[in-house]
Amino acid sequence: MNQYREIGFNRRANYDYEILEKLEAGIVLTGSEVKFLRTHKVNGDTLHLAESYAGLSRDNELFLYQMNIPKYPLANRMNHEPKRNRKLLLKKRQIVKLIGQLKKTGYTLVPLGVYFNDKGYVKVSIGIGKGKKQYDKREAIKEREWNRAKQRILKNSMR
Repeated sequence: MNQYREIGFNRRANYDYEILEKLEAGIVLTGSEVKFLRTHKVNGDTLHLAESYAGLSRDNELFLYQMNIPKYPLANRMNHEPKRNRKLLLKKRQIVKLIGQLKKTGYTLVPLGVYFNDKGYVKVSIGIGKGKKQYDKREAIKEREWNRAKQRILKNSMR
């Protein structure tokens, strides 16, 4: 069984997008970025990816934009740029498949989470998502509240 240590997640992804497919991608990081992620003190307790997004470059390479990894205090002058573009690593066949799916209107790449896999490498979970309309978001909120109320009723009836 794989043991993953979650570093951060994107809370808004499932609210703003209907996730159709999920992929696991490697990410190119510098030493100070990995050291900072290992301290597990990104943005307080966890890394939130709400402002970051993934996209294709002109050379059909996949990049993660606007992910903020703050500077590692012990790295001195060998530190990294906090919001630099980071390359995502996927197989060529997966990238070609992604390009085909992104050509459809309304589809986008959304980073879902960042974690260490069982070998200790930093991985990024990305999803192919289609933006939700406002009424879809309201429907999701109603369903979530109903499930909470149902659980509360069941819990109280068992007493």
